[in-house]
Amino acid sequence: MTTWRRKATVLVLSAAAVATGLTGISGPTASAAEPVGVPALDWKDCVHAGALPGQQCAQLPVPLDYDDPQGRQITLAVSRLRSDRPQARRGALLLVPGGPGSSGVQRLTSKGRALAKEMAGAYDLVAFDPRGVGGSTTATCALSEEDRHLETLRSWPAPDGGIAQNVARSRRTAEACAEHGGPVLRSFTSANEARDIERLRRALGERKLSAWGTSYGAYVAAVYAQKFPQHTDRWVMDSSGDPDPSRLARGWLANMSRGADDRFPDFAAWAADPARSAEGLRVAERPEDVRPLLLELAAKLDREPRESNVPGVPLNGNRLRQALQNGLYGDALFPVVARLALAAQDPAAVPVLPPELARPLPDTDAAVAVGVICNDVRWPEGVGAYGAAAAADRAAHPLTAGMPANITPCAFWKDAPAERPTRITAQGPSNILMIQNLRDPATPYSGALKMREALGGRARLVTVDHGGHGVYLGNGNACGDRTVTAFLTTGRRPQHDTSCAG
Repeated sequence: MTTWRRKATVLVLSAAAVATGLTGISGPTASAAEPVGVPALDWKDCVHAGALPGQQCAQLPVPLDYDDPQGRQITLAVSRLRSDRPQARRGALLLVPGGPGSSGVQRLTSKGRALAKEMAGAYDLVAFDPRGVGGSTTATCALSEEDRHLETLRSWPAPDGGIAQNVARSRRTAEACAEHGGPVLRSFTSANEARDIERLRRALGERKLSAWGTSYGAYVAAVYAQKFPQHTDRWVMDSSGDPDPSRLARGWLANMSRGADDRFPDFAAWAADPARSAEGLRVAERPEDVRPLLLELAAKLDREPRESNVPGVPLNGNRLRQALQNGLYGDALFPVVARLALAAQDPAAVPVLPPELARPLPDTDAAVAVGVICNDVRWPEGVGAYGAAAAADRAAHPLTAGMPANITPCAFWKDAPAERPTRITAQGPSNILMIQNLRDPATPYSGALKMREALGGRARLVTVDHGGHGVYLGNGNACGDRTVTAFLTTGRRPQHDTSCAG
């Protein structure tokens, strides 16, 4: 998968309802009927672009429906980097990708070298593409290109705050997914991903797994630890969201308003720094001027969109807002936002859209991103409630302009969730290390504290005084990296929740 597609898919929901009275294990459990044996993995050298030396790939059959384990099978693409120090090997470390919609195989490709160096041979590094992703079995909703652009998959209200277009798009997306997605799309759930991990563990022949789950992958890691606690070893949850089982992705999406507000001052300080002048990237003279400038610019682009470098895809207010939200994910992305904002103010310039805003997502990527969040939990169905929520959120959080509280296809989803979401609890071994940036635009710190509360004595939380989404081996914080590496390689974990300076 190309870089822009990976990034765009992650950004669809990085992250993201009325079920109550839920138990810790829902649906088919660890003791549900399973085939006696799991097919052996036939490992071969990976052939995808950028594959690392020694990276191996295989296909794992899994039941489409775990209530019918002998029925139709689909396949998952799995990958590994074997330990180069067998005498030091203590097990397998699973990388659980984010999204929904990110590729674990590609994550292993991008992080494998750095992670292998940190682990010093302690693990075989293992990853997989979840259902619907990459080399695994996919589904389609047959959506038009217009409905697969990132800023339309995200429900940004109209310039006047109206949501009529969002309602129409959400309805036709849900209808298209119901018509074309079939049972494969309906099987895209967090609970099934956790069961697929358990099937992978068995295929690997490991009594226990260690894991590093990031963003949505941290939630999947929590679900697995709830369903199969006896098979967890050293468990890292990086950039976690609120696990409230009555909301799930609806809550994660809503929390992005707070996340953008938490993170924006980092961008404002960078964009007003005099050092940006030499780079041609200084947006304003003072940090406090950056926010009103961008808000006014977005409003102007609402009224007068600018032609961009992509024919038929103008730079309008919502594309600028989406670019800003994307840019808040990491400091390295700040220049993209600055260039776009400066070009939008220059009558002689042609704004260059970042690739993830210039093209629609592939239909299969859009299908899995929408499918998981709608299959996991029931969303409210009343259109009026979404309009009121979007208006209130728009007033309280202008940077995100009502999008996080707006309607999605889940309001019109044709099939009720097949099972109740998993309630994350404090029941289970105390073997979880959470790590979290203090200013995360996608999974804000306030949501991570909800996950920490739910896990109770099972977890310790490392708070990193840094901005952006993703911590371990992601933002250069030596203290955070050192703490996670020590836990995975030695088992040492802070006795209490602790902090790392930025």
